[in-house]
Amino acid sequence: MSRTASGAQHIEAARKLLKTARTADDLRLAQSVLLPLELGLSIEQTALAIGRSSGATCTMRTRFGKVAAGEMTAPRSKRQLRNRANTDLERERQILDEVLPDAATGGVVVIPRIKPAIEAKLGKTLALSSVYRMLARHGWRKLAPDTHHPQGDPETREDWKKTPRRFGRDRKELCQRQTHAPDVSG
Repeated sequence: MSRTASGAQHIEAARKLLKTARTADDLRLAQSVLLPLELGLSIEQTALAIGRSSGATCTMRTRFGKVAAGEMTAPRSKRQLRNRANTDLERERQILDEVLPDAATGGVVVIPRIKPAIEAKLGKTLALSSVYRMLARHGWRKLAPDTHHPQGDPETREDWKKTPRRFGRDRKELCQRQTHAPDVSG
């Protein structure tokens, strides 16, 4: 016969976590504490019920007890750690406020143009994708997609759309040939 599970002083905290769990890991953590205490399951039975090994289940129970008692802080997810961050979020916000003052009032932001300014403020080089991710982290987004090239000729673009398909797209050729009604689309 195995010994009885310890941690009865953490039942209320585990019940609260069970009700407020947002992830499967939080739910498993609460179950790893409650199942042995309330239903009298062994660690092996609890591990089988929550889909973890008995060693992992025991570790989860121990960690929950230490966090509930205030002996250690709750472990953070990899996303919260930001181990490869260039700077902290507050500094990123300051840099973007300095580099993009007129963009907040509706100005156009061209990322390759502001990239050197951001690199100068950080003191290190960045990939263009890192700048885009930084902007996305702070709520910046592309509001209007480009519908045409800024240096394009609108008149040529309209002629291109109206060109009959079998004659080609050359302007000189268009001027020399007569278009017939069946050749024009639409």
